[in-house]
Amino acid sequence: MAEISINGVRRTEFGKGASRRARRDGLVPAVIYGHGEKPQHITLPARELGVALKQSNVLLDITIDGKNELTLPKAIVRDPLKQILEHIDLVIVRRGEKVVVSVPVHALGEHDRDGILEHVHNTIEVRVDASAIPSFLEVDIQGMHSGESRYASDVKLPAGVELESDPKTIVVHLSEKATAATEEAAAPAAAATDAAPASDADKKDA
Repeated sequence: MAEISINGVRRTEFGKGASRRARRDGLVPAVIYGHGEKPQHITLPARELGVALKQSNVLLDITIDGKNELTLPKAIVRDPLKQILEHIDLVIVRRGEKVVVSVPVHALGEHDRDGILEHVHNTIEVRVDASAIPSFLEVDIQGMHSGESRYASDVKLPAGVELESDPKTIVVHLSEKATAATEEAAAPAAAATDAAPASDADKKDA
């Protein structure tokens, strides 16, 4: 997994006004907490942080006043329209410590082309060393037939990675194309029937 070093600066101003000024200056307000330590309020460079967060479960080695804190992103707040980083919570981790994280699952292999692959759950939760979190996991769908599913228990886990999600959680499902096409065709037909004008016989009965 990726580990990126970023310099942080302690915050001395708080509130919405201070946060807006920080963002205007290209900084993102952040809080570091965990391991029984007092929360640390800092700012991080928005550009560097944005690049780092493109990687799943990235470890951020934050330097503050000459001291380093190894952290894992816990909660990220973005502007709903502009998708600009507004705030981030970071939890302190230690090397060798086990953490529970959600890891993306990639489907590997060729399935039956008569089916449509549905990604029911894009991630699963695992317990793993904080410094060895995999960027993604894989589930084998080679030769998978319509109507079949692959579960969390089918996902390949590297050594040292333990499954936390329910083993019966469906990760991918291969639905039948014919069924999907029939449902799509039935919907407009039903709508047309409901909207059809009354016949002369119906009008007389009325």
